[in-house]
Amino acid sequence: MQALLSFENAPPFAAPLRFFLTAPLFAVLAGLLLAWNGPQLMASRWMPGALAATHLVTVGFMLQVMLGALIQILPVVAGANLRHPLRVARIVHVGLSGGVLLLAAGFLAATPWPLSAAALLLGATLLYFLAVCVQALAGVPSTSPTIRGLKLALVGLAGTVGLGMLLAFELAYGWSLPLAALVDLHAGWGLGGWAGILLVAMAYVVVPMFQLTPGYPARPSWWFPVAMLLLLLLWSGGVLGSVEWLVQLSQGLAALAGIAFCVLTLRLQGKRRRARADATYRYWQLGLTASAAALLMLLVSVLWPAASELGGWTIGFGILILAGGFLPFITGMLYKISAFLTWLHLQNFGQAKIPAPAMNKILSDTDCQRQMVAYTVVLALLLAAVIVPDWLARPAGLAFALANGWLFWNLAGAVRRYRRAQAEMAEKLAAL
Repeated sequence: MQALLSFENAPPFAAPLRFFLTAPLFAVLAGLLLAWNGPQLMASRWMPGALAATHLVTVGFMLQVMLGALIQILPVVAGANLRHPLRVARIVHVGLSGGVLLLAAGFLAATPWPLSAAALLLGATLLYFLAVCVQALAGVPSTSPTIRGLKLALVGLAGTVGLGMLLAFELAYGWSLPLAALVDLHAGWGLGGWAGILLVAMAYVVVPMFQLTPGYPARPSWWFPVAMLLLLLLWSGGVLGSVEWLVQLSQGLAALAGIAFCVLTLRLQGKRRRARADATYRYWQLGLTASAAALLMLLVSVLWPAASELGGWTIGFGILILAGGFLPFITGMLYKISAFLTWLHLQNFGQAKIPAPAMNKILSDTDCQRQMVAYTVVLALLLAAVIVPDWLARPAGLAFALANGWLFWNLAGAVRRYRRAQAEMAEKLAAL
């Protein structure tokens, strides 16, 4: 079941593009941080380097792409036109980029002021973005599962921001709060309530559209985002009331829901009408497989809590769900959406008189496939580094930085070809 798309409402290309080009650079920084810290970073999720690298990936890469995509998606998919989209993009991009750098610096330096400044800057930036989105969505009916999912994802983002600010101030000023439980809840809201719901809502559109699969079944499409949000509310209630069984039940059911989505999407991909597998399809295959494995680990830790105390379990879970799950999902969509938007804006620029170059001429699938293969090797190296960090942590970090640098190079190449094609089309239009 898909939403109707209104490409005539698309914002200027510069609005989402700045986010798409910046995101890989933060992943490069995360890789360089691992190469610098080495095995120390993989010793525990509480290490300053681990906290900094995690947020360079989740905020610097994932959130950058997702907010840029939302600026593009809300008008096209939901008919929710943002007022002054370029101004919104500039403000959010600067605040987000500066905030994540301050946050990483605060973790690494273990000093209060960068953490406080990051909490205030990121909090203000994201609350501004949420206000803009709520204003745009006011009065827009939920006529499709995607529109409902987009609205609920914003609720997830609000919960993530609130918990993140609370944790930053707790670390900065030593407030007496249940740190471990709140960190887990913050991760749950961020990965399940925000990124997870947004990913699922967009999958309803992009998987059938770009991978030529059958549509998702209507009933689970409508109810998955609602169920995930309700489970997160139950989890939050369990933390507030110190009801451990409710926390575990919520985590277990959320893991099962995520696994069900992965299995369903893999089944739909198996029925696709396109014989040739492109980079986006392969990235999604990787992301679905790794996410299902990570969620299975979460389910095991719920049923057998001692598992989370095993050496490397938590770090391995983090690598699987982030580097193995969300990053491949986002990178796969980033390649396809960037090529499509470039083609779309060139097509509009041609005024139905000069045809735009084909998408594959703008962003070669061969280049994307090669980068994808390299990234898969990097993921295997990261997982192996959990087992033998002394030998592999630094090479894995360097390889992760190089793979994401390659992603940036591919995207920047598409922008160069876009500008060159636009200049050539302008000359042809002038000659008519």
